Amino acid sequence: MTVLAIGATVTALAAPAANAQAPAGPDDRSYAQINALQQLKKSLTATERKLDSRLAIELRRRESKVAAGALPRLTTGVEVSRSGTTQVEIHAGRVDSGLLTRLRQAGAAIRFSSPRTGTVLVDAPLAALPVIAGWSDVTRVGLEHGAITGHETDPATRNQSKEAKEKEQQAKAAAIAAVGEVVSEGDRTHAADTARKKYKVTGTGVKVCALSDGVNSLTASQAGGELPPDVDVLPGQEGDGDEGTAMLEIIHDLVPNAQLGFATAFNGEASFAENIRALRFTAHCDIIVDDVVYYHESPFQDGLPAQAVNAVTADGAFYFSSAGNEGNTLDGTSGNWEGDFVDSGRGIGKFVGQAHDFDPGPGVQVLNPLSRNSNGVVTTLWWADPLGGSANDYDLYLLDSAGNVTDFSQDTQDGNDDPFEILATDDVAINQRLAVVKYSGAARYLQLTAFRGRFTDSPDGQLKGFSTPGVLRGHNAAEQAFAVAAAPAHDPLPFDLEAGDPPNPAGPYPNVFTKQTKPERFTSDGPRRIFYRADGTPITPGDFTSTGGVVRDKPQITAADGVLTSVPDFAPFFGTSAAAPHAAAIAALALSGNPGMTNAEIRAALTGTALDLAPAGYDVRTGYGVIRADLLLRNTGATPQPLVRAGTPAVTETTGDGDGYLEPGEQGTVALPAVNVGDGTATGVSQVVDPDDARVTVTPRAASYGTIAAGAAKTKNFKIKLAADYPLGRPVSLRVKTTFAGTLSPTTSTVSVPTGHPTPARDFAYSGAPLAIPDNNPAGASATVDVSGVGVASSLTFSIDGGTCTTDAAATTVGIDHTWAGDLIGTLTAPDGRTATLFSRRGGNGNNLCQVVFDDAATTPFASVTADNAPFTGTWKPNEPLSSLRVSPVDGTWTFKVADYANGDVGSIRAFALHIAGFEPA
Repeated sequence: MTVLAIGATVTALAAPAANAQAPAGPDDRSYAQINALQQLKKSLTATERKLDSRLAIELRRRESKVAAGALPRLTTGVEVSRSGTTQVEIHAGRVDSGLLTRLRQAGAAIRFSSPRTGTVLVDAPLAALPVIAGWSDVTRVGLEHGAITGHETDPATRNQSKEAKEKEQQAKAAAIAAVGEVVSEGDRTHAADTARKKYKVTGTGVKVCALSDGVNSLTASQAGGELPPDVDVLPGQEGDGDEGTAMLEIIHDLVPNAQLGFATAFNGEASFAENIRALRFTAHCDIIVDDVVYYHESPFQDGLPAQAVNAVTADGAFYFSSAGNEGNTLDGTSGNWEGDFVDSGRGIGKFVGQAHDFDPGPGVQVLNPLSRNSNGVVTTLWWADPLGGSANDYDLYLLDSAGNVTDFSQDTQDGNDDPFEILATDDVAINQRLAVVKYSGAARYLQLTAFRGRFTDSPDGQLKGFSTPGVLRGHNAAEQAFAVAAAPAHDPLPFDLEAGDPPNPAGPYPNVFTKQTKPERFTSDGPRRIFYRADGTPITPGDFTSTGGVVRDKPQITAADGVLTSVPDFAPFFGTSAAAPHAAAIAALALSGNPGMTNAEIRAALTGTALDLAPAGYDVRTGYGVIRADLLLRNTGATPQPLVRAGTPAVTETTGDGDGYLEPGEQGTVALPAVNVGDGTATGVSQVVDPDDARVTVTPRAASYGTIAAGAAKTKNFKIKLAADYPLGRPVSLRVKTTFAGTLSPTTSTVSVPTGHPTPARDFAYSGAPLAIPDNNPAGASATVDVSGVGVASSLTFSIDGGTCTTDAAATTVGIDHTWAGDLIGTLTAPDGRTATLFSRRGGNGNNLCQVVFDDAATTPFASVTADNAPFTGTWKPNEPLSSLRVSPVDGTWTFKVADYANGDVGSIRAFALHIAGFEPA
């Protein structure tokens, strides 16, 4: 499980008899504490009401405006860095350069901004938030509530330290390296291996793209042969973590010839939505899959991510999403309750409003008790009002058995707010309980969810745990999205979800899935009731109860989890996070053999061929059943498709000074391959070549290549001539249009022909003073170096220097001193603005970078380093190629930026250099 969320602590309460005075003792303490919180809520100024209630109370506490002892166990959960900043979302009527400038002037570091959604994610000084909230164009300042993926991990490791996780991953990495190539067991259990062989389809012509936390080990996985070399990562969206790498490996195992792409989903809800759109409309992905749900995604209306899903599916893309690991009522693993608000008739003692009655029978119960293992889980409350338009004010409280309020969420909803409250349970407390209070307004349909928690009877038997189906929500419930449940492919989940649970199911590997397959006990259930259209208009005006809205059947299908990848923390990989990429890859097989297949056709084929699992018929835990690739391709038919592209050209000087390099005024021969990367034989192949510069002549313009078998290539020679005034050293770009008989024809490619005679490299070193790297601040530290007298570069390497290399935390002789290299992202920006990431959050708790050379020609990626490599030295392949930075002349100012993305460790930039070679005069 990957969580970015608010922190907090926890507790519980019981209700008095109707119309009775609050009894003395724990209950009275609870009522008094809730009353104290409500009095604070009443006293908020107009500016404070724009702040998340936790922020408002945290600020008052720091200003000593909260009575000492009034709330003895309460913590707001607001995380503040050493430098006094906290991460918040700014919502404004308009996000433009003026707003961003004012935010920077207020000390905020911009993480992400979205004019489309009116959202800015920032790290801002806590003390500056009232000033920002007071701006007339700012409508809300909220905590960034974060997201959770469908990766199922042992609850015992939920609060594991960074050091412990690093050691565990290193051990797994060593074990995996000893095994060699890793293939997901889902390839066998879904019969994808035999389907590929029988129908001769491998993903040709299909691009499958994933969204998750990050792809930290992407280059390591590529170096190990687990992923292809050309994964298309959206610029600057590589994220942090490795769930994305593991998902891509699963996809590649099942559709080895499909193109792959990635973007992080973890820069905030608005950024997630933008990246969904970008993967379709910029990266041209045919199938998109994610494993993320944001806590702030409404169950009752399509929010930003769901609207993005609607946009890409309307454009013809297929969208798959993990159903989530929040449990289901059939297995008794759910921490979800939803239904109509019921006035208990009790104001819970002294505080304002009416407490909700969870008991569906004649009894009254105003508290829903959590299981002993529901520690450290995020809990959300939603009600059926439109996003940004709630005038009904509900609040959420967490209490312990001693009657202490340990967390709360009581934002003000007064007409322009979201119908949403959120808190987190205590990490260690037991017997925690939740209460929902309607502070003011009308009764609405509610959803209360403890993510990865459970509602269970209290140990003393006084309170019954009430759960209902329907925990699945958000963009995976979008109408055209496929929500994917999980079933184990091989061994059972190796730990109990909670103590005393029945055994976890095992999978059929090395056999295939059958109707006897049992789903994972944690997989989330549906259905999903929706009350509002995406624009906020009601579907059933006037009816916002259990008789209103529309119901969407979710999930649709089930796929494999519990499979191996080469990524250390995902071996095995359990959770609906693993199931969703299996489903996406199987859909890619069908699309590969049936180019142009519609969303409706793939939906009918997937659900129609799925093997029905118990209970019989469609069910809200496994949908239509577990999918099999062989059955899908038998139903849809599949034809191997040719796909021909231009290969890498080779140039030979034929007329010139005889030095072997093509230079201005000279002629040469370009050998240009046509490569059939598809599954079927290509006939009638031809290529048309056009240079990007009028000073370049290529003859003939077109050439016929005839027939090319699948996996084969043919080469034709073209003559090339450079004019005398062609720029020295500038590569020639050739636009190549390749045509052939087939649905996927034509293809277009841009290939580069090198020119010029390289010179020896020159060194350009940083000469400034050490620059402190700010803690947990994406603004980072930036150092510059000026380059002159080179022009176009023939080669470029980058070094982080230093005299004496050591892991000493106080070292001054290293290039970068920092006490946790795994917190850092380093980028190099060329004078023309192009940027390449050199390293991204690798090295764990290892200290210091010294005498490190980043070189595209290196064989080992820096992404493969572990803490044991510290101090980090030697020659490494950067995360992104440095060659991308020398497209334009390199003279000008270069910027090396290092940013720290986690709390608690500091350091500085001390010494680095660029090593650049130019070209000899013609």
